[in-house]
Amino acid sequence: MSSQRRFCVIAPCRDEEAHLEVSLSTLLGQSERPTRLIVVDDGSTDRTPEILERMLRGVPYATVVQSRKGGRRVLGGGVVQAFDVGLTEVDLDEFDYVCKIDLDLRLPPDYFSRVIDLLERDPHLGTVSGKPYFFDARGERHWEVCGDENSVGMTKIYRVAAFRDIGGLVPEVMWDAIDCHEMRRRGWRAASVHGEGLEFEHMRPMGSSDRSILTGRARHGRGQYFMGTTPEFLLASAVRRLLEPPAVSGSVAMVVGYLGAALARIPRYGDATFRRDLRRYQREALVRGKREATLRWEERSRELVGHVPESA
Repeated sequence: MSSQRRFCVIAPCRDEEAHLEVSLSTLLGQSERPTRLIVVDDGSTDRTPEILERMLRGVPYATVVQSRKGGRRVLGGGVVQAFDVGLTEVDLDEFDYVCKIDLDLRLPPDYFSRVIDLLERDPHLGTVSGKPYFFDARGERHWEVCGDENSVGMTKIYRVAAFRDIGGLVPEVMWDAIDCHEMRRRGWRAASVHGEGLEFEHMRPMGSSDRSILTGRARHGRGQYFMGTTPEFLLASAVRRLLEPPAVSGSVAMVVGYLGAALARIPRYGDATFRRDLRRYQREALVRGKREATLRWEERSRELVGHVPESA
């Protein structure tokens, strides 16, 4: 482990008192600590500000900033807006890596060290994460569904050069998939890794921060429509989730959300070239499998853009 690895962590949060002490303790207890930690309180109405003040008092590399006051939680785009507030507090020229992380996670103690090791071993890797799991009401552990071709939204670490190459994050619900597809289009790799000691607990299951998991699954379906996902790929994704809790109802909610967005003709992501490339990638994934389609896409993109990483 090099002492020269410079990375900043930006942690948007809102009303996290139920998980904050555990999550922040695992973040502060990392074997390789961030050069800077920016916590963005996005209008919390519970004890989150009090806990942050107590736990971060005297931590020299940590800063807490306020994003907004009160109002409803803004899903998807709101977390990106809060993250962007944190970005204004740092100069990315001073860092090699930048991490967006939620404060409802229980991280293994060497999480940052291991993900940065992955980035340093592969100069084409633009963003990476571990794999999240959660415990249900009966105490049984479940893996959250996430493809190996994307880093997960609750904790993404980016190579600064790659983050700048994609122009930052899109403040919409599917920001955490758009960034990874954009990476591939520009010759970078995106990944989430099972093993390597990178598994972490998501103390609040993905999609459950606004009313219920089913609401989150329907929102995911709407977001897939917005991003440009094809109907056949959405259906395949919903079928894959039939084995994950909440089984049938969660998959149905995804399809209902997608169809509702299509019938309402909500505006789609404005980059038509991105949507075209996404559909090509998804159709290839349905025919060849995600792994092979992803590898082929990465190789073609690197050839097209003549991509040579800064660290190569």
